[in-house]
Amino acid sequence: MGRRTCRPGVVHIIESDLIRLRTREGMKVAKAKGRLRGKQPKLNHRQEAHLVALLTGGEYSTAELADLFGVARSTVYRAVERERTRNVMGVGTQVS
Repeated sequence: MGRRTCRPGVVHIIESDLIRLRTREGMKVAKAKGRLRGKQPKLNHRQEAHLVALLTGGEYSTAELADLFGVARSTVYRAVERERTRNVMGVGTQVS
């Protein structure tokens, strides 16, 4: 009567290592093909600039703009912060 001596915990560790290895290999292949991009932003640069202009105009609150653009209030705050850092760093300004 041959009993198996391999414990289930050892099999689990080996399988999880194989899954991790295959995932990394797949991500390398996707990156090489240019398909590994991550989550796309909710607003493009033009929409962000428009949102910040409306907010600085004082006509709308952050909650109203979030509802208008279909994003969360935190996205509005992040857009304002990104615009602020762009202006401080001078990114996107034209040189005459």
